[in-house]
Amino acid sequence: MKLTLTHAACFVPAGSLSHLADMTAAANQLLESGKGAGNDFLGWVHLPSSITPAFLDEVQETANLLRQKCQVVVIAGIGGSYLGAKAVNDALAHTFDAYCTDRKDPYVVYAGNNIGEDYLADLMEFLSDKEFGIVNISKSGTTTETALAFRLLKTMLEEKVGKAEARQRIVAVTDAQKGALRSLATKEGYKTFVIPDNVGGRFSVLTPVGLLAIAVAGHDIKQLVKGAQDMEKATGTDVDYANNPAAQYAAMRNALYQFGKKTEILVNFNPKLHFIAEWWKQLYGESEGKDHKGIFPAAVDFTTDLHSMGQWIQDGERSIFETVISVKEPQKKVVIPEDKENLDGLNFLAGKRVDEVNKMAELGTRLAHVDGGVPNIHIEIERVDEYNIGAMLYFFERGCGISGYMLGVNPFNQPGVEAYKKNMFALLNKPGYEAESKAILARL
Repeated sequence: MKLTLTHAACFVPAGSLSHLADMTAAANQLLESGKGAGNDFLGWVHLPSSITPAFLDEVQETANLLRQKCQVVVIAGIGGSYLGAKAVNDALAHTFDAYCTDRKDPYVVYAGNNIGEDYLADLMEFLSDKEFGIVNISKSGTTTETALAFRLLKTMLEEKVGKAEARQRIVAVTDAQKGALRSLATKEGYKTFVIPDNVGGRFSVLTPVGLLAIAVAGHDIKQLVKGAQDMEKATGTDVDYANNPAAQYAAMRNALYQFGKKTEILVNFNPKLHFIAEWWKQLYGESEGKDHKGIFPAAVDFTTDLHSMGQWIQDGERSIFETVISVKEPQKKVVIPEDKENLDGLNFLAGKRVDEVNKMAELGTRLAHVDGGVPNIHIEIERVDEYNIGAMLYFFERGCGISGYMLGVNPFNQPGVEAYKKNMFALLNKPGYEAESKAILARL
């Protein structure tokens, strides 16, 4: 992975990064020492290097059993309990995977990430004539969206194949000892994997939370972890600022924030990376958005969104900067043909690869946006494969931890997430929320 800051550095005063470079070293050392805020959730820092071949074999073995029994595997989880897996699976899958009829791999679909009745009804209709299994991901087992979906799907599966067979098709990824899901898994005898206590959901893609779903989809989790392991080494405290991409990224985005750039737009020119951006939005939004601070994380898919958001990015309020992910080499090759009539006027492109056109669109866009006053951070990965995706995921995680400490917040809690839950429980008259129910009804 290559990080280029040239077209961002020109937007901050000379010398401003030197002070922030020192801050990144201190922040990175806080991550390493475990003495910073939220230090009980730092298990992700050395997670890649702690993963053993035996553990990966266990995950793969469970994935293989589900792959043998199931046409469809439902991943039930919300937030970090599904976004990482979906980001990786979508990036690595055939673009039209859902429509392929000669499949060797099961469909991997997602539930428990919303409370949409139509969504759940459509999912259950889709599953009605298929052999399916469930991976239920929840530390507590009581998160409303996920628990509701799992109750429906578990009932459906048991009615379809019987309780004994259903037990073979349900895997629980949960707390080691406590919680409703752990109790149920123990009672029913489900295969289980542990969500480490010291790894928060948005940092959990390299735990069984993400790895099992990725293995079920048929992707190489060993290469994914290898990419993350190599990036862990490349971003550690023993790597100086000039050679540490996570430190450089954290310093630049904080420098831009200090000079009025309040929104970071993650840009890709490869549609396969759409859900990488969704995962990134949760990682940075939930980690930094506190104490009335934080860069707002947004994302666009180019060139598609150049025909919608492009005008605003080019000429709107100058409170934004872009981080562009480029893919050096696509996996496949398509060459533009000559056309005798040339009615579309595209014969000047004949013989070129489609990717060459895309690369020039990317370069032209980056130059236009810089000229329009938008700082540009550039990240280039070699290709969209397990190794490079694993490296990029850890790069963003390490950069997030450093950046959050530089910002002066606890990057590893999410107190604001609880506000809607309290109101929802009060409105639903959940036992134990009687006083809150009375208060909120009075407001309404």
